[in-house]
Amino acid sequence: MPQTLKLAVSQSHTLSTLSETLAALKTTAESAASKGVDILLFPEAYLGGYPRTCSFGAAIGSRSEEGREQFLQYYRGSVDLGDTNIGEADGWLQRKLPVDPETGRRGDGTREFLEQVANQTGVFVVTGLVERTSTGSLFCAALYICPKRGVIGKRRKLMPTGSERLVWSQGTAGSLKVVTATIKGVKVVMGCAICWENMMPLLRYSLYSQAVNLWLAPTADPRDTWGALVQTIAMEGRCFVMSANQCQKRSQLPEWITTTQAQIEGERPSRRKSVTTKENHEIALPSGKNEKKVNGDSTIADMKDEYVSRGGSCIVSPMGQFVKAPVWENSDELITADVDFDTCVRGKLDFDAAGHYSRYDAFKFSVEGLDLRPPP
Repeated sequence: MPQTLKLAVSQSHTLSTLSETLAALKTTAESAASKGVDILLFPEAYLGGYPRTCSFGAAIGSRSEEGREQFLQYYRGSVDLGDTNIGEADGWLQRKLPVDPETGRRGDGTREFLEQVANQTGVFVVTGLVERTSTGSLFCAALYICPKRGVIGKRRKLMPTGSERLVWSQGTAGSLKVVTATIKGVKVVMGCAICWENMMPLLRYSLYSQAVNLWLAPTADPRDTWGALVQTIAMEGRCFVMSANQCQKRSQLPEWITTTQAQIEGERPSRRKSVTTKENHEIALPSGKNEKKVNGDSTIADMKDEYVSRGGSCIVSPMGQFVKAPVWENSDELITADVDFDTCVRGKLDFDAAGHYSRYDAFKFSVEGLDLRPPP
């Protein structure tokens, strides 16, 4: 039986509101279905938004009221899936937790909306999102939505990077459990590593140990070096890798970031921005004065038109080769590829990171709260 499926990565960006972004996700899923796509991946923090360029008014030992207002707006635009701060694992997944007597469900309805989209389109959807809890904490997460079974798994990012740690809480290792789905007779074992989690060697090995054959890497890293990393993972794990990043211009950032951020930066005259003239001269500008014209050029228009994230979404084969090379500076791109999952097995002939190449007699590995046995 052929082991071929069509994969798709959506290089899209978060819109102004959660409802608009959900509508865009539905439209993309419908478009993917019309192209015969089986599995569709959206970028990190696609629902809720990646707060790129936002400082939340924070410095070591200091927070501003404007920054707290930014956090409030960010929290309000995030997704309520009805889970708790500690994470209820199977209790939440299997809908065993108490529901709101008024709505008859837990959360804001996003889970049910996504399940309906997957069911109606027949596409297995994986999306990055920012999840909020009733205590006020936020998590960067990824959700697996099966057309037949609904939500079958949720990942919470273990280690937010840099300033992300100010607004995102740390997830638990138990959510690294892979999920399985049989699609058109093909058994797919999916694992997800979010952004710089892909740089964590032990986290990677925890997924290899579970016999992952489809590695999902929603990210916010728009650098050229990202491609080399996911190529390494594909070759190391002998698995397909799908990586999705947002392609976004400064003008597409939410107003609560751009407006309030200008106010925050205006309070810090020592911080300076720079612009480049047509003659390629860089001129430093005092903070708050970056809207003036330099040599007749409208610098504010140039700044709004610049990319804050260039994309770079791609699909990689188990031998580390690009099936679809990184796509740059192209918004709303649906990147598709037909892949043969038998390629994963062929690659195990000479290298199996968690099997015959692991030297399990010499090395021992365990993860707190995670069963590393491959799924049946």
